Amino acid sequence: MDSHNTYDTRLLVAFMDLLTTVERCFWVRETSTAWWDHIVMQVWDDEQWLQNFRMRKATFMVWCDELAPALQCKDTRLRAALTVEKWVAIAIWKLATPDSYGLVANQFGVGKSTVGIVLMQVCRAINCILLRRTVTLGNVHDIVAGFAQMGFPNCRGAIDGTHIPILAPVHLASEYINRKGYFFMVLQALVDHCGRFIDINVGWPRKVHDACIFWNTGLFRKLQAGTFFPDQKLTIGEVEMPIVILGDPTYPLMPWLMKPYTGSLDSSKEWFNNRLSRYRMTVECAFGRLKGCWCCLYGKLDLADDNVPMVLSACCTLHNICEGKDERFT
Repeated sequence: MDSHNTYDTRLLVAFMDLLTTVERCFWVRETSTAWWDHIVMQVWDDEQWLQNFRMRKATFMVWCDELAPALQCKDTRLRAALTVEKWVAIAIWKLATPDSYGLVANQFGVGKSTVGIVLMQVCRAINCILLRRTVTLGNVHDIVAGFAQMGFPNCRGAIDGTHIPILAPVHLASEYINRKGYFFMVLQALVDHCGRFIDINVGWPRKVHDACIFWNTGLFRKLQAGTFFPDQKLTIGEVEMPIVILGDPTYPLMPWLMKPYTGSLDSSKEWFNNRLSRYRMTVECAFGRLKGCWCCLYGKLDLADDNVPMVLSACCTLHNICEGKDERFT
């Protein structure tokens, strides 16, 4: 028994000696936050903020105050929590640039996984707090007057869809692929005369026709029920014209949806189509500014397909806020 205990003791001592010779690794790598703390927050002027964060610093700080209840974190014994300003900045930088998670992590001095967590948390907060009061129907009379000033009477908005490239979905990937071999998700939107989003619908696969998407939206049901527009008709010649929205030829012709003529056209119909196309371009221009400002929408969104609608909705919300404050990225 004594010899057995002595052997165990020597074995334990040898094992402990081995442990003390193993080179230990830090549980977190050292990073620097000097760029954010001292350069961005203290040195950058409004022009630099606008070019990099798509908004001026004052607007950014207002956003942070509004999102703080959903993003505020407490310090722990291991580390200090990220400030709300840094949370929002990381998410906006990821949305506004084509940078990878690793590049954004190095820029802000955080871990790569932290960038992914922050992005989804901020987008969720934007959708919960800002979406419903930002992507709204707006003032009907102002929008109708805006389109009338452009040259199209009694118009409430223009509708269209755009394709957002995504990674291959885990399930039913064939439903999201196009003839070029890319995977897409559809964003369908109704915009006002200024190119702000009035109504959005996201998450449909590429192979679903635009008209089919439209028929399955809450917007279509409201239009059919007559609850979306006021009953305001304009008499043109001998015809009473209700308030309408403008769509391309893929949409159905409805009493409240105007689309171009198809088939054999005479000069008057061609003239009408050209005029309608000119005013319908407001939605195309809105999509262009959306993707130009939030560059993550140009390349493949490196997100799980379940998270894509949340990010798209957040980008549309940010678009409306920046457009409303005339902080357009150029």
